[in-house]
Amino acid sequence: MTLQGSGYRDRLKRGSSAGTDVLSNMYSPIERPGQDLAKPGLAKVSETEFYGGTLTDTLSVADERVLLLLGGRIQQVNSDNFSPTGAVTSSYAKSAITPLVGLLVRPWKNVSVFANRIEGLSKGDIAPQIAVNAGQIFAPYKSEQIEVGIKIDHGRLITTLSVFQIKKPSGQLTGNVFAVDSEQRNRGLELALFGEPASGVRLLGGVTLFDAELTKTTSAATLGNKPVGVPSLQANLGAEWDMPWLPGFTLTGSLIHTGKRYINQMNTQSVPSWTTFDFGARYGTKVAGKSATVRASVLNAFDSNYWAGVASFSTLSLGTPRTVLVSATVDF
Repeated sequence: MTLQGSGYRDRLKRGSSAGTDVLSNMYSPIERPGQDLAKPGLAKVSETEFYGGTLTDTLSVADERVLLLLGGRIQQVNSDNFSPTGAVTSSYAKSAITPLVGLLVRPWKNVSVFANRIEGLSKGDIAPQIAVNAGQIFAPYKSEQIEVGIKIDHGRLITTLSVFQIKKPSGQLTGNVFAVDSEQRNRGLELALFGEPASGVRLLGGVTLFDAELTKTTSAATLGNKPVGVPSLQANLGAEWDMPWLPGFTLTGSLIHTGKRYINQMNTQSVPSWTTFDFGARYGTKVAGKSATVRASVLNAFDSNYWAGVASFSTLSLGTPRTVLVSATVDF
């Protein structure tokens, strides 16, 4: 039996000063003289608190060949929106008790078939900056996830294959006003692997195919379109190799790929897919009789230019450029 608790709180402050419009293009920018703008004052826009607790129990029969997980979660979300003067303009307080259930069956010693269903209460979306109601927090919403899969232990390598579906409310821009009046359904197929296929060689990775769709909208132009920020493909692979002729020395590497993503619900604007490679090494030894490890890594080794995140409607974040990290840890 497991009991778990969690808590979360955030405050969002925002300030802005408007200048003269610059008609340009982020891919082929046009030089314009800088503008002198007054420093904006910060005003509290919203505040959110989230508390939750989970109680689960795992039952087993047939010499643990059949495992049943039963449980429930109680969650509380409190949200406040504020006017520029600091007055509360709207408040939300919602609690929910949601069930969770999981079933695992081992027909053979190295094969496990599993299924689970879980519901969650999440804080509402925040209106993006391009909306006239930017910063507004919407009411908490429930999401639902169902997953079915199989796990096979091949000895040195373990693989899992699963299909899943996640349903959740989704926000959209109508004109320049943001509202949470849609539903987003994410279906997917995921293949993952981890283990040590050869002595001193470790792998960890996976591939996920997404079939995401806006299943309910208030606009016929967006019904059936792809949701904002959800790619059709994600893949990653990490590897480690312990060099046999230099004890304690390990080479590391990873590949990360994210497919094309749309940045608006009309699906007229998107950012392209991207792939990055990371390389590194670590060396474990003794320093004054204490265990020590020195690490060095190069992130985005080929210095690819890409958009890493689609945080919200028409809001992008740049990918990390080539970055070198060096660190050391010592046990005392």
